[in-house]
Amino acid sequence: MNKPDYIAGMTWGFMGVRGTWANDEAKYSMKQMAAATGANWTAIAFSAIQATAHSTEIPYRDAPTVTDEEVEWAVREAKSLGLNVCLKPIVNCADGTWRAHINFFDKDVPCEPKWSDWFRSYSAYILHFAKIAEDTGCEMLCIGCEMVQTDRREAEWRQLIAEVRKVYTGLITYNCDKYQEDNVGWWDALDIISSSGYYPANDWENQLNRIEKVVQAYGKPFFFMEAGCPSRSGSAAIPNDWTLAGTADQDEQVKFYKAMFSACDSREWIGGFMLWDWPAKLYSRDEAAADDGYCVYGKKAESVIFDYYTSKTRNGE
Repeated sequence: MNKPDYIAGMTWGFMGVRGTWANDEAKYSMKQMAAATGANWTAIAFSAIQATAHSTEIPYRDAPTVTDEEVEWAVREAKSLGLNVCLKPIVNCADGTWRAHINFFDKDVPCEPKWSDWFRSYSAYILHFAKIAEDTGCEMLCIGCEMVQTDRREAEWRQLIAEVRKVYTGLITYNCDKYQEDNVGWWDALDIISSSGYYPANDWENQLNRIEKVVQAYGKPFFFMEAGCPSRSGSAAIPNDWTLAGTADQDEQVKFYKAMFSACDSREWIGGFMLWDWPAKLYSRDEAAADDGYCVYGKKAESVIFDYYTSKTRNGE
């Protein structure tokens, strides 16, 4: 696969709750995203919900997951706006446990939940949407997101990638979690290395030095499949913590984005970002100052992103 042009991207639609896509609000949201950020890519992100971190069935056809028709609608809308699309099916746990903690015994044990059963269900989920990604012309497919405890299951991931390639001809990536880039041993099976760039504003240079060694070792393109920061006091120092207590602070979000873009700008191996995130239903612009989440709609960081993205795409990077 060829290296994609610079990815000036934004994640749209998460969590992907049934009934919230394929309507006028969602259409308006995506149109605003493209115009306000200068994006040329979007990751269309949605979740299937397993009961707990130790459940082995992923009921992706059931509510609250968006329907196939809603996913197809979102891809069409994005393409009508001139955006390239990465389809991003994600797994979450109904009990609130973060997906990074999905885990089982290394060896199958009778009467215990098993990796083999979980990967069988997970593979069915990913292959279902790999076919939809192919049929709708998505340029990229992300086959997993921040599933730290699964990263060591190299044989299962390689098998899944091989099965995906039988039905999907676009670019394939896996979104490893922050700090995990050098803990994945199967990057060679993918087209692009990607990770979540939730690094403290003052620590980007150290982290990029570490990640660069991984990229050089595998000789693959790289981009940040997620990166972002809440507009909340203190968040620039710990941007991955969406529960951090603080007050709404747009300047804190700007601080993070300026630090990230400045550090990454001199690293030619960084192929872009798929920033986090842009919901299907937006708050009103006059409510932006009071919103302390990741979305940049109507906030100071919106123009920071627009200026950076348009400078990168205008220069043909």
